[in-house]
Amino acid sequence: MSDLLISKGELKPSSKNLSADLLAGLTFAVANIPTAMAHALMATVNPVVGIYTLMVAMPAAALFTSSVFMNVSTTSALSVAVASSLIPYSGERKLQALATLVLMIGIIELVLGLLKMGTLLRFVPNSVMVGFVNGVAVLIILGQLSDLTGYDSAYANKVAKTLDTLLHLDQIHWPSLLVGLLTIAIILGLSRTRLYKLGAILGLVTATAIVAVFNSAGIEQIQDIADIPASLPKLALPDPRLIFAMLLPAVSVSIVGLVQGAAVSQKIPNPDGKFPDSSRDFFGQGIANIATSFVQGIPAGGSMSGTSVNISSGAKSRWTNIFAGIFVVLIVLVFSPLVDQIPMPALAGLVILAGFQSLQIPAAITVWQTGRVPGMMMLLTFSLTLVIPLQYAVLVGVAFSIMLFIISASNQVKVVQVIPVEDGWPIEAKPPAELGKRQITSLMIYGSVFFASSQLIESALPKLDNADRSVILLAMRGHTEIGSTFINVLWRYVDALHQKNSQLMLVGIDAEVRDRLIRTGFLQVVGEENVFMATPQFGEAYNQALAVARAWIKAAD
Repeated sequence: MSDLLISKGELKPSSKNLSADLLAGLTFAVANIPTAMAHALMATVNPVVGIYTLMVAMPAAALFTSSVFMNVSTTSALSVAVASSLIPYSGERKLQALATLVLMIGIIELVLGLLKMGTLLRFVPNSVMVGFVNGVAVLIILGQLSDLTGYDSAYANKVAKTLDTLLHLDQIHWPSLLVGLLTIAIILGLSRTRLYKLGAILGLVTATAIVAVFNSAGIEQIQDIADIPASLPKLALPDPRLIFAMLLPAVSVSIVGLVQGAAVSQKIPNPDGKFPDSSRDFFGQGIANIATSFVQGIPAGGSMSGTSVNISSGAKSRWTNIFAGIFVVLIVLVFSPLVDQIPMPALAGLVILAGFQSLQIPAAITVWQTGRVPGMMMLLTFSLTLVIPLQYAVLVGVAFSIMLFIISASNQVKVVQVIPVEDGWPIEAKPPAELGKRQITSLMIYGSVFFASSQLIESALPKLDNADRSVILLAMRGHTEIGSTFINVLWRYVDALHQKNSQLMLVGIDAEVRDRLIRTGFLQVVGEENVFMATPQFGEAYNQALAVARAWIKAAD
């Protein structure tokens, strides 16, 4: 448990980073209040609920995650996944269901963190993660085009919205577009100066001032979406009666949140250059959601866009997310009338820049150059991310990767003959097509011996038509997992060898495999005297088997 908690040294704020973290936290708070409200609307609940999530989830997660920069806040994928889970509920019952769902999501994530289940991420290939991250980055950019251009497409899919916007350029609201482009220009221009830390804030302030001075009609502002309440959330309790109804939705939404968090953990290193511990990030996200459930907030997860906004705004430590939560509270209590005036095109410009910074172009090039299979998996996941709900895109990509891995691994298995050389290293050769009389043949298997490759292994074994008093030495060192299909292959081959007065000897077996041979009854069939355990000395088991095989053949003379 102690290794899941950050040390006092990690938490202690640094005076040299204080100003940068304060500015980054303020920038995030101002920029993401409307985004959180929009995410709450996606979840089909009151927009204010999204703000409550920012207040609680960000600082809570910052105290426990391994990732220094990870922003744990509202995300579109989680909101969309939640919306489908809340369809049967309405009114106050919906808020109770939401609180129960978020609590269960938090508990699931916390337990996975305690059980060190971050290792599950090894089943998510890098090619899938790169495709997912780049797909999310593109969605971040495309998702802001409506606010940037002032044209609200009727299509739900962001790619379709973009194409529709391009087909209706005559309906673009040019004042909105100019305000958004001006904000982008200011931020990019200041990024090359000593004021780069203030770029995002100055861009938003300038855009807000211009809209206020010129009173540009038709430019959408935060107040046009919803009013920011000048109050803190009230404590609410989840409904235990809804636990079983929310169990399956909680599991599926948890997976989405953890995969999104993994995208941040695996792509954004800590200041020391090391990548975060995913299990600790699971734990931190769990704490954040448990805390959020008691203010009836929507689920929070590792946000790539939020993390990118923090980093681009100059974040130096985990205090950025703590300050961001505090600033959200202050803004709601004190400055909500001013935040109401921020133009949406300016915020869109800020988020678009964050989206571009999230793109992993060099990583995508590396994956593409690695090989055709990982390249196709990356493109598949990227494409799916753009056209189907995010909660399915990664899962489909992982499923296809596992399927291709099985196919690839089963086709790459190879059986070779190992020919001993007196006073020299053994020579590898193609196995003989047939086993001769009084012959010792040493075989070794390269690749996996799981079920999909067993047929190929069986077809590569020498035929036994002419065998008599012969021995096959099958090297098994390194094969620590064998399944029933492979055991059946060996069983049939041993039976055929026995009919030819011949033997199979298994060489370099580890203890776990031997136990499996005992449980299946195969050890009795092959003969315990024909099984040679692996030893620390490489080749010792083979030399023992070879001596026994020679003695067994000679005994027939």
